[in-house]
Parts: sequence; C-alpha cells; structure tokens
Amino acid sequence: MKLDAAAVSERFPAAAEYLSGIYLIQRDYHKVSNTRLAAWSGVSGSAVTQALGRLKRLGLARQVRYENIELTEEGRALAIKVLRRHYLLEHLMVRMLGYPWEKADDEAKRLQSQISDDLTEHLFLKLGSPQTCPHGNPLPGSPIEARLLAAPRLTEAGTGDTLRIVRVTEEGEQVPGMLALCHGQGIQPGAVFRVTGKDLDSIRLVRLGPVSSPGPAEVAFPLDRAAHVRYEPASAEVIGELQSSAPA
Repeated sequence: MKLDAAAVSERFPAAAEYLSGIYLIQRDYHKVSNTRLAAWSGVSGSAVTQALGRLKRLGLARQVRYENIELTEEGRALAIKVLRRHYLLEHLMVRMLGYPWEKADDEAKRLQSQISDDLTEHLFLKLGSPQTCPHGNPLPGSPIEARLLAAPRLTEAGTGDTLRIVRVTEEGEQVPGMLALCHGQGIQPGAVFRVTGKDLDSIRLVRLGPVSSPGPAEVAFPLDRAAHVRYEPASAEVIGELQSSAPA
C-alpha cells in the first residue's frame, strides 16, 4: 500500500527528515552510512537504527546489514516531494513574506509535510519556477543541479581568486549557527569575493558585491564552516558588472 507524505508523517513523524537526509547525503557523497546519517541528523547511532527499522517497515528504505542505506523507489519519490516543498516554502517565507533568510530552513521543516501537491505546484509557478532554494541548493532534477553539486568548496579557493558564492550546502545548514554566521558575513548565493589570504583557522575575503548585499567589506570566515560553502570562479562579465555599478 502506497502512502502519501501526510500518511507517512502520521505513522512516523520524523520520516520526512530521515528521507530527505538520506537523499541529500546520497546526492552529495554517493554513499549513506549509519554514522553519517546520525551526524547529519544530530542523533545517536541507536536512534538511526530504530528510524531505519521504521522506514523499512513502511517500504521506504532498505539496508543489508552493515552496508549503506538506500531509498526504495517510493522512498526516493517521497524524499524528492518533501525537498521540493521545503525549498518552495523557504522561498515563500524569504521572498514574499520577508522572513529572515537564516531562519527559513527551520520553519520549512515544520511545514514541509503539511502542504498539498496542488499548493506545491502553485507555489512553484507563482515563485517563477525556482531552480534552487534560497541557500543555493538545487531542486531535484533542476537543469543546474549537476553544476552546483560539482562546485568546489570554499576551502579550495586560493589567494587572489575572485569567486561567486553559489550554495551553502544542506549539510552546512544542519550545523548550529551556520546560517546565522553566513548571513552576518554576507556569505550568500550571488555574493562575489576576492580571496586575500588563508591560514589554519580561516579564509580571508574582501566582498566585491553586489553593492546591496549584506555583510562587512572584509571577512575572516572559519575554515571548518567554509567546507560547507560552494563557489564558482567569478566571470569577467560578473566582475565588470560589479565595477560598473560601484559608487563613484
């Protein structure tokens, strides 16, 4: 018997979080172990074992003992549905309701299993068919999904590089205080920086724009957090646009 997202949530309230976590870990790392899922979810190994037992009984996940976790076809479909709802709710809150960018993730988690498929599709069209969440993570199946997933970590940037932030990873969003730190320092998709130096603790950046973006002009961003930020080299066209729009 197939269950919709609401029915699954009623039988196992934490299912949406586990399903989306498994999907996202698989998407970024290709393998999902109990240990990584526990770290991602912020729970103990025994809690993950119990959760997997419930997901298996619902026909949503499978795992040969001591092997990697996999979603069934139905589990994968539900995970994608939950993620689309989550990302669209974040856009609704941030873009249309003016809710803080760094708080939208937590609120979307509370709502993602409650809205209908009809409302989900309405939001997708109303919001202009967004390809990412407000934090830059691609919607499943997005045309730019592969490009964003392949973007290098901020820790890989070298001194003198000019770069554009493209995403704060979903794994990073799970780190306590990460989104608030990113917001405070202007580390958001679309922001352009030049790397001025690196040491054992931080990467130093000078913000080039956009002019209206939040954050200080100079940033020392912790390296352990920078591992959860992805970037692309800023094109000459982007740099030229920033220079032309800078105040005289």
